Amino acid sequence: MTHTHFTSKGTAGIIVLLICLSISSALSAQGRKDLYNRLQQLQKKGCMFGHQDDPFYGLTWEWERGRSDVKETCGDYPAVMGFDLGGIEMGDEKNLDSVPFTRIREELVAHHERGGIVTLSWHPRNPLTGGTTWDNKETTVAASILPGGSHHLKFLYWMRRIRNFLRTLHTSDGRPVPIIFRPWHENNGGWFWWGAQQTTPQEFKALWCMLQDYLLCEGFDNLLWSYSPNVEANLTEASFLERYPGNDRVDLIGFDAYQQGTEQDFVNQFNSNMTVLSGYARKHNKLVAVTECGLRNLKDPTWWTRVIHPQVEKYPLCYFLVWRNARHEYFGPAPGEKNAPYFREMVNKKNVLMLNDIKSVKR
Repeated sequence: MTHTHFTSKGTAGIIVLLICLSISSALSAQGRKDLYNRLQQLQKKGCMFGHQDDPFYGLTWEWERGRSDVKETCGDYPAVMGFDLGGIEMGDEKNLDSVPFTRIREELVAHHERGGIVTLSWHPRNPLTGGTTWDNKETTVAASILPGGSHHLKFLYWMRRIRNFLRTLHTSDGRPVPIIFRPWHENNGGWFWWGAQQTTPQEFKALWCMLQDYLLCEGFDNLLWSYSPNVEANLTEASFLERYPGNDRVDLIGFDAYQQGTEQDFVNQFNSNMTVLSGYARKHNKLVAVTECGLRNLKDPTWWTRVIHPQVEKYPLCYFLVWRNARHEYFGPAPGEKNAPYFREMVNKKNVLMLNDIKSVKR
């Protein structure tokens, strides 16, 4: 992946761009390349199962080390674990879900060292209003933080805090942990301040490029960049590309797809969207995944085997990740729940990969 676009203006922007290109050419980027190649190999073997915030809390417990609802249900960790950086930009000690960043660091590195895959998302606060990620009434937020905007300097500080945290993510022998980085997700919706109703396609692309160029300049070429809008009705390749940052800026494409309406609507949209995405990924040599999915509180315990597995096995996916188990709202399995035997049945299939299934594939 090359990085040839830059959002700054004038001589200073050109100088920074040259520095970026120099850094890019000097870096071996071996961690990112190894992760990309590993995902390609795993994609041929099957589809990895992922779970957000897996080691932090479950349906009946919180913050107990060594626990995992997934592992306690089926005897193995998920192959992929997801973590979120929302709040790091504020200098907070805990993220927006009250998880200490020190614990995120610890569990992220531990999962990598046991052979797993890790992915990071980011739900930043609204830099213009000071509100939450979901403070979505203003349509000038992106413009205010791009170069030349009134809050650009503030956002530079926010990106530095991301940088400072990423620098701590290394193994015991000092190697950076390769990470699937998934910023600005669900950007085609209207619920986040960077959404389609709040930013123009040009502003969104500039937002993506600004963050990516900054982290590249800071030496973070261990990141695989994941672009993941929300599942949508009547998706076409043209509508998908409207806000897409470009093939030189994206390694993995996917979508977030929750079953919120009827089962048939979910299945229809899942397949129509994945047909478009997997076709585009095949043509342009991109990895593809279902970056978030789930059925809230698993009202249908057979969902694992009857609904989601028959969909994901149709496509050459790296992984599908369900959202967190957070006491009042859960998307993953838990021991003793009605869905547990169906989850075990799903993960026992050869084409669903858990941690022990991927350890032998070169890291």
